[in-house]
Formats: sequence, structure tokens, C-alpha cells
Amino acid sequence: MTLIKSISGIRGTIGGTVNEGLTPIDTVKFASAYGTWLKNKNPNKRLKVVIGRDARPSGQMVSDLVCSSLIGLGIDVVNLGLSTTPTVEIAVPLENADGGIILTASHNPKQWNALKFLNHKGEFISKSDGEELLSYIESGKLEYESVDKLGQYSTKEGSISAHIDAILALDTVDSDLVHSKKMKVVVDCINSTGAISIPPLLDALGVDYVLLNAEITGDFAHNPEPLPANLVDLCSAVVSEKADFGIAVDPDVDRLALVSDDGSLFGEEYTLVAVADYLLSKKAGNTVSNLSSTRALSDITKKYGGDYFASAVGEVNVVEMMKAKNAVIGGEGNGGIIYPGLHYGRDALVGIAFILSLLAERSMSLSELRASYPDYYISKNKIDLDASLDLDSIFKALRDKFSNESLNEIDGLKIDFEEGWVHLRKSNTEPIIRVYSESKSEEKSKDLAMQVIDIVKLIQNS
Repeated sequence: MTLIKSISGIRGTIGGTVNEGLTPIDTVKFASAYGTWLKNKNPNKRLKVVIGRDARPSGQMVSDLVCSSLIGLGIDVVNLGLSTTPTVEIAVPLENADGGIILTASHNPKQWNALKFLNHKGEFISKSDGEELLSYIESGKLEYESVDKLGQYSTKEGSISAHIDAILALDTVDSDLVHSKKMKVVVDCINSTGAISIPPLLDALGVDYVLLNAEITGDFAHNPEPLPANLVDLCSAVVSEKADFGIAVDPDVDRLALVSDDGSLFGEEYTLVAVADYLLSKKAGNTVSNLSSTRALSDITKKYGGDYFASAVGEVNVVEMMKAKNAVIGGEGNGGIIYPGLHYGRDALVGIAFILSLLAERSMSLSELRASYPDYYISKNKIDLDASLDLDSIFKALRDKFSNESLNEIDGLKIDFEEGWVHLRKSNTEPIIRVYSESKSEEKSKDLAMQVIDIVKLIQNS
């Protein structure tokens, strides 16, 4: 059993022993800590929290526990039921709520679930707020209300429709032009809430579609992370259905991966690149992604006269830098699109609308669009880390070795070479150093990574 506390919320496997998995008791404690944190942030105020979940089998149980815990603290609950992460994020300010909790383990397999905490803006709470929240569990200072002060429970329908309406209202989504192109797509709904959110969006845009894995069971037909190895059936279906492209999302619909018309993978790194290309052609400005994202985004940004900025890994960090740099578009290289014109959160639905608008405007296929972008190849490696090893000494040695290169230390160490980059960061969940590298060929990308890994191993063995 596993229980992980991080900047992304509380994530764990269902069952097992208390404090070692996401058990009912752990769920109650974390939900109560969040409610207590909210109450201390808003003294003497009647609070409201929005709840939504993906379709995984434990979702209803976890939702019932979370809702009851908040009600016991005197907090009103608005339950959206089956929903998407971006829908919950948008619903929080629409409901004039004080916060929100999304119940989803994102791309993790079905035995996992998680609580992701939002502030009153519908954005993930900060690292410092998360630390304060967890302190309530450590201190045991969880106090519930008497019967006369219990919170009220209500359900809310139509939040996904409101989300779609907000997307269609954007001046950067050309609904009429998309309608006129009469496109066809194949969608892998991965047995979750993509099946209830993507079809109405496509219907509104006049796009024909074929659905794969549309049964909302949470019993995922394949590993739910939208990576190449998991999209074989989608690639095949795009070709057999003679579709314009394929769409893959994760169970909570905040990540978007695409398959080109010829059945080839567009590359999840390039989802953000394509959306940035489209939006920057409308309004020049800055972009942001995390340090481990493709250099292609920087290339596209410079093409339109803007500046590119890299943040630490994690959506909270990306959003913080987007606000600081007044970015037009941002996100993460995992297919996460963050468009401030809608909300500050990863949103596959708005990404789909932008991709459709882009293809309609340029009258080109997705494979032609991909061919128009520079080719970069990312290599992902890891180094087992001896617990006794001083990580600072490793990074110092690397800084000295590559002092003539461009170095970024906001999240581990990123070394920018003329021909590519290498990013090293300690894992938050495993005793390893993650090593990401990128270059214009797969071989060169791996070579850059091994050049740095070999130095680290020498230090370890010295």
C-alpha cells in the first residue's frame, strides 16, 4: 500500500493499514484537515466547498467520506458527482465557493485515488498552504461542529455544460469555421468522465466522432496514462475510421494527447506547442512550461516575438510563473494546457477546441501540422540514489563541470547545451534522481543524458 503527500495533493492506493494507504480513516483525516485549514483562513464565515470525482471504482466511497467530513465541520458541500478536474476548477468561482476538492488519481491505475485541494479561485493550493493543512493532522487539532451547526449537502447538475459554454464563448474558438469543416475524430475516453464531457463539446462544434472505451466504469481498458504504449488501439482506429485525428485524455480530463490522421503519434509534448502556435498567432505574448518540457515551445514563442520562461515541475509552479510573466498560454509537456483566458488549470477540453480551430483555420491535417514543427526527442532516465549521498555535492560537481553552459537551479539542475538540455531533479516519491534530456535526435538525447549520468555515478563511487 502507498500514501503520498505532495504539492499535487494526497494520493494513495485504496485499502491497507491506516497511514500506509488511502484508507477511509486517512480520507476523513485529510478532508477534515482541509476543512479546518479553510475555516482558519475564513473565521466566522459560512463556508462552501465544491466536490467532483472521476469514475474510478473507489470514487463514490471516497466522495461520501469527504462530503460527510466537511459537513461535520459545518461546511456546506456542493457535489458535482462525476466530473472533470477542469470542470471542478471552473465551478468553484461560479458557485461562489470557498474551495474545492477533486477526487481523482489522474493517470494512476484504478487501485489509486487522491484528494486534490483547490482555493477559492479554483486553483491548486500553494505549497505553503498544503504544509499548513498537513500540520493539522500532525497536531490532531481537528474539531467538529455540534448538530445545530452542521453543513448542508446539495448536488449540482449542468457544470460540464457550463464549462463547455465558457469554452465556446472564447473569441479564440471559431465554432462556425470548425462546423464548416465537418471533421471526424476518434476519442479514447478511458472509461471515465471524458465520455460525458468530450461528446457534448464535439456535438456543439459539429464534429463527428467515434468513441473508444466509453463505458463509465473506472475499470480502465488499458493503463490510463496517455503515453504511446497505451494508445495502440487509438492509432489503429484513427486509420480504419479515416478520421482527421485521434484524442486521448486521462481519467480526469486535464491532459490531452493526439494521434495524427496517418495513425502516428503527435507527441504529448507537442500538444502545448500546437496550442501555443495557434494562440500566439492571435496575440503575441509570453509562454511558460516546466523545466522538463520540449524546447519546441521556446522556438515557437520566439517566432512570434515573445519570451519563454521555465518553471519548477508541478502545476502550482507553472501557474505561479504564468501570472508573474503575464503568459498568454502555458502548461506542461504531458499534454497539460493552461489558458488564463478561461482558468488557471490544465484543461483538455479547451485544448481540443483550440486544436480543432487551428486545423480548421489553416486547412491542414494534423500530420502536416506536426511536420511544420522542429523535431526534438526527449529521453527519460533515472539514477538510484544512496540515502547517505549528499545531493548538493552532486549538483555542485555538475555545476563546476558545466560552468560554461547555461544553468537553471529553480528545480534541481537543468543544463542547457547548444544541442539540447539535461534536467536532473530528485524524485518526491522514490529514492532516485530523475534525468530528462532532449535533443534533435534520439541518439543525441540519450548521449547527453549518459554524459551527465556517468559523472554522477563517478561521484557516487568515489
